Amino acid sequence: MSEPELIVERRGALGLLTLNRPRALNALTHGMVLEIRAALDAWAGDDAVRTVAIRGAGDRAFCAGGDIVGLHRDATSGDGRAAAVFWRDEYRLNAAIARYPKPIVALMHGIVLGGGVGLSAHASHRVVTDSTRIGMPETGIGFIPDVGGTWLLSRAPGELGTHLALTAGSVGAGDALALGLADAFLEAERLEALVSALESERADSAIARLSGPAPSAPLLAEQPWIDAAYVGDDPLAVLARLDAAPEPAAHEAAASIRAKSPTSVGVTLAALRAARGMPDLEHALAAEFRLALRALLSPDFAEGVRAQVIDKDRAPHWSPPTLQSLDPAAAHAAAAPLTPAERERFAVDEWTAA
Repeated sequence: MSEPELIVERRGALGLLTLNRPRALNALTHGMVLEIRAALDAWAGDDAVRTVAIRGAGDRAFCAGGDIVGLHRDATSGDGRAAAVFWRDEYRLNAAIARYPKPIVALMHGIVLGGGVGLSAHASHRVVTDSTRIGMPETGIGFIPDVGGTWLLSRAPGELGTHLALTAGSVGAGDALALGLADAFLEAERLEALVSALESERADSAIARLSGPAPSAPLLAEQPWIDAAYVGDDPLAVLARLDAAPEPAAHEAAASIRAKSPTSVGVTLAALRAARGMPDLEHALAAEFRLALRALLSPDFAEGVRAQVIDKDRAPHWSPPTLQSLDPAAAHAAAAPLTPAERERFAVDEWTAA
């Protein structure tokens, strides 16, 4: 008998969800998204459940994102409708986590990427450990930071979120706390003690009792040159400032951005700037849904996943190949309302947090 992809448990006053695909770094399938939402909906009205916790099986990852290979298959040999429904339901889950009426404790140990960020960083109590690595790697696969990533990163201090998004970088526990992606730090060996405590103790008191001081935040220390370089909404100007900066890390950032999908870099920067002015997460998710559907039709998404995940040759051929050849107007237009033809093609309407 195969193992369930999601383990749903009641332990005292705790509702515990364990993502159970450790060999796949607990990557989310559509079925897992639906099961998590069903459990949350059931526990929301259950007075016996005071707190919910979400964790990943194994030591390597909380969640490495969505099922990218399945999305790639739909982009290259399907009609895109399966991907559209997955994103619709995943984003609805992200919104439900953000507005959940009870504490949700996300145990963000190990790798936390893409969809794993959406599953954890909108929770009320976000716990990181010494093994945590959080990132939004989307520009490296021809995609955009979604699952509320534009909302989260646009609200990080200064331009740190912009830097992380455009370079597809990742950060450890200290920087996750500094960027507003996490709330508390625990040594990894205390995670099981926290889960046990949550069976009877309130989330705030259990986390306060078991947490420790925040570790160092090396990216935060780089904020002066990052803020100076990433200001504005022109990706070419950002690259020019990075090239001209005296810091070697700035030159590394420029090289990293040039290796990413030019379309994704341009769309991502425009999306981050738009998200700064949005009133809430749900507006950002609605915009990201449009961006995701259009990215699915872009040749860069299929090529990026091929190069990074399937063939793993790490040599994508982007179209267009450089930021200089990217139409800036196209980047800003990517978040426009869906056209009737797009709604018919994907068999979805505009996203709402139903």
